[in-house]
Amino acid sequence: MSESADWTRGVAAISYQRCACCAHVQYFRREFCAACGSLALTDHVASGEGTIYAASLVCRAATPETRAHVPYNLVLVDMREGFRMMAHGDHDLAIGDTVNARFVSFAGGTVPYFGKAP
Repeated sequence: MSESADWTRGVAAISYQRCACCAHVQYFRREFCAACGSLALTDHVASGEGTIYAASLVCRAATPETRAHVPYNLVLVDMREGFRMMAHGDHDLAIGDTVNARFVSFAGGTVPYFGKAP
């Protein structure tokens, strides 16, 4: 299994896996399919398009590194490719909004950040 570089490795991309046996899509990298146990996984890069499932404005810093960013919005996004992920997003996002990802600096790293789709 090859591993796609993504934002967790400093590359401006969101990667996911698809099972070649059952077509299950999974966002968290594993060595096996969480649905059927197969080792036949393929890596893909997401389009960055999705829909807001939930949003929560964080008003208290969890760490000293995040203090400069308060308040910030954490969102759950149902990605077009069929998985859900947590990321940062604009403050005005609401459930059901169609969004696109970009990548921004946050607390010493680069993270996915969602804004309303045009």
